[in-house]
Amino acid sequence: MTDRRHQQRFEMLLREHRKIIFKVASVYTCEVEDRNDLAQEISVQLWRSFGSYDARRAKFSTWMYRIALNVAISRRRREKGSLAHRTEPLDEHHLEALGGGEPIAEQDERLATLHALIGELDALNRALILLYLEDKSYAEIAEILGISETNVATKLGRIKQRLRGQMTATKTIAARA
Repeated sequence: MTDRRHQQRFEMLLREHRKIIFKVASVYTCEVEDRNDLAQEISVQLWRSFGSYDARRAKFSTWMYRIALNVAISRRRREKGSLAHRTEPLDEHHLEALGGGEPIAEQDERLATLHALIGELDALNRALILLYLEDKSYAEIAEILGISETNVATKLGRIKQRLRGQMTATKTIAARA
């Protein structure tokens, strides 16, 4: 394939799946500039890796998620000290950036609480729950994250249990107030 055709194919696939970049960037950053920087860093890494993409081995979206999450998690680890004090729970403006449709209604505090709790998860668990909420199968999640399906199931079970416990505790505290 000529360089120009290779570039055109990449650009077409990137346009078709660009929301993935913004979803990942929105989950792993809170400042607009950081989000844009991460989205650009992901795009650059996708281009650098595009020559090794094999459509017979994985769907483009699966391959893209894997690279985007690896870039986001790696960046988070590199900047752990500086990012630790700058993270914030997911809220209305994050969901709008994710293209999640309508913003959270003020009366739906349970959903807002759930998003806040997800925002507090570590990088890998946040990636797991993001992919789970994107309706990815355990097999797809395992392929994207490079872990076994059993590990995906175990970790998701623990995350759900933890979130349920935290939601129950939050509900109990709110009822007492």
